Amino acid sequence: MGMIDVTVIDDPTAAEVSLDPIRARLLAELADPGSATALASKVGLARQKVNYHLRALERHGLIELVEERRRGNMTERVMRATAASYVISPAALAAVAPDPDRSPDQLSALWLLALASRLVGEVGELIGRARAARRSLATFAIDTEVRFASASDRAAFAGELMDAVEALVSKYHDEHAGGGRKHRLIVGLHPSITRPASDNDNDNPPPP
Repeated sequence: MGMIDVTVIDDPTAAEVSLDPIRARLLAELADPGSATALASKVGLARQKVNYHLRALERHGLIELVEERRRGNMTERVMRATAASYVISPAALAAVAPDPDRSPDQLSALWLLALASRLVGEVGELIGRARAARRSLATFAIDTEVRFASASDRAAFAGELMDAVEALVSKYHDEHAGGGRKHRLIVGLHPSITRPASDNDNDNPPPP
């Protein structure tokens, strides 16, 4: 089985395993296949200790066996991460996961965060189902930035955006379509993270 781009971890124990600093480092190193012996020299641990961590990662499906090689009197197992990247789903912490239905507030950053958490959980589950069924998953996303001259412009933009979305939803939504399927639409707006000028921030370029 080839490596996939992203795996969403929704099992609490697997999430705990992946968050261990040593195991996270091993996962990163295993983007390319490697053995416990090779990894031991990279991470500065004894081979037996590396094997201990590798067994935990393999037990939870985070790494997989690529091949076994005979080296003298021992068999060397070559492992590889099952994905290039891992995302931990809020489902792994179901008891304390944010619930966007609890306090819906379009102007609340915490509600936006709750929506984003639900997005990770639901899309992660859908990806798993699609892979199991060997089918593609139809999604669409937009990621862009807009610079507002003032807070009033930002508020006006939000109002126009809401009107545009409501018009589109009214145009295409068909509650009684026999073969239809519901889709969740999330639109979010938040300030971009500012960076110091030393991090190549071009918002305030130095004078010529």
